[in-house]
Amino acid sequence: MSRLTGAGEQREAEVIDEQGDTVPLPVVPPAPHPETAQRVDGGRRIPPTFGPIVRKVALGVAVCLVAGAGYAGLRQIADAPADPGAPTTAQSPQTSTTPDEAAEGVRRASVGGAVLQEMSTAVEDGSRSAFLATIDPKATEFRESARTIFANLGKLPIGSFELRYVSDDTGALTPERQAALGGSESWLAQVEVSWQLSGYDAKPARETLPITFVTRDGTTYAASFSERFVAGQRRPVWALGPIDVAKGDRSLVISLDSEADAESYVSATDRAVESVSKVWGRSWRQKVVVYLPAKQAQMEYVLGAQPNTYTQIAAVTMAELDTPQVGAPVRIVANPKLFDELGKQGRKIVLTHETTHVASTATASPVPLWLAEGFADYVAFTAVPVQDESAAKELFKAIRAGKVPTALPAPEAFAASSTELPQAYESAWLACRLIAEREGTSKLVKFYRAVHASKSPTGLADAFKSVLGMTEQEFVAEWQQYLKRLAGV
Repeated sequence: MSRLTGAGEQREAEVIDEQGDTVPLPVVPPAPHPETAQRVDGGRRIPPTFGPIVRKVALGVAVCLVAGAGYAGLRQIADAPADPGAPTTAQSPQTSTTPDEAAEGVRRASVGGAVLQEMSTAVEDGSRSAFLATIDPKATEFRESARTIFANLGKLPIGSFELRYVSDDTGALTPERQAALGGSESWLAQVEVSWQLSGYDAKPARETLPITFVTRDGTTYAASFSERFVAGQRRPVWALGPIDVAKGDRSLVISLDSEADAESYVSATDRAVESVSKVWGRSWRQKVVVYLPAKQAQMEYVLGAQPNTYTQIAAVTMAELDTPQVGAPVRIVANPKLFDELGKQGRKIVLTHETTHVASTATASPVPLWLAEGFADYVAFTAVPVQDESAAKELFKAIRAGKVPTALPAPEAFAASSTELPQAYESAWLACRLIAEREGTSKLVKFYRAVHASKSPTGLADAFKSVLGMTEQEFVAEWQQYLKRLAGV
């Protein structure tokens, strides 16, 4: 996660409720596949089973923003509290208490699953008419959103696309909403959407979205992809509005901002990939996907975060998967306002920081946050050299006031709302730079890899001893003297 210039890692996030139709599409976490019998509904063949996501500022300011970067996706986000007002039923399967209720649940899964199968096939076949045939003809606004979604998917290098019915809640729709939908039946289901970007993703991305179904005149349709969202429920970027897509040698930029120059971000990201590979090595995929939201709310939707959680974070690296898994697709998500203000050089620092997280699989790594963020800043500031006084301004100010860090930054210091956020990033960066100056960059990389690969709870301590030949306490003492010397104390 970048504090304005860095990477943002959100290791899982949270969202808000929404009623009405916007541009989102179906997605949901995995669940058991309900067993269903093959039947026909409104002329549709239903498969036997279905189962379950401008103004530039001085470089010094950009550096401060970088220091607040992080990563998200497979770890618990530092501080994005759940929405206390969000509904909790949307992701919890309805528990049937009678044979009749169980049978009805199976029937709904079968009928809804058939609609989802037709949607998936239409996307893979590139058939707009077949896709729109699954959309409620009376949901005028939603049909416009569906057209946008289908067009967006056509712009992406989709290698695979699948929608799976996960669960439903017959009480999720209010009587007023059901009356407005009309038809003989309507209900809200949670649906898992998985898609893979060919050439970029080793595994499919997965998310969960609520889909409203309505049956009228014997045929079941999708009537909304955004009926209600619960805390932590993310939304696919291609479901938030019209997108522009730019492709580079090593990057894919997906922009929701029609005024952004996506091509310029492609070239900057390609350079970031090269800078990271020079330090980390080339034993990684060397492909990066960047999301450019047009509004901060869109960034929060993609991350599944509470409003204003990332107001001081320039970018976030997240794993686009609802459950932890090595090889999950990783995305860099920019904060539109801050990213725009950084200017060309600041954006280069942030993109290099975030790309370091992608290369080092930080979203699924046991490395402590100080090492993940400090290493990412070390790589970024190696690619774009900056003066210590600018890059460590807040830390030096604290040290000169007699507040020398007593230990390496704790995880909570990297929370987006932490008052110690700037000092946490700056001190972590200088801890990694000290290792590189003391032992060489290759030894810093070896140290990081040793901690990353360890399956032991003492992995960090073991790496300090085996790679650096010292204990963490000995290192901290040397680091404290290093910081004081740099601050001129």
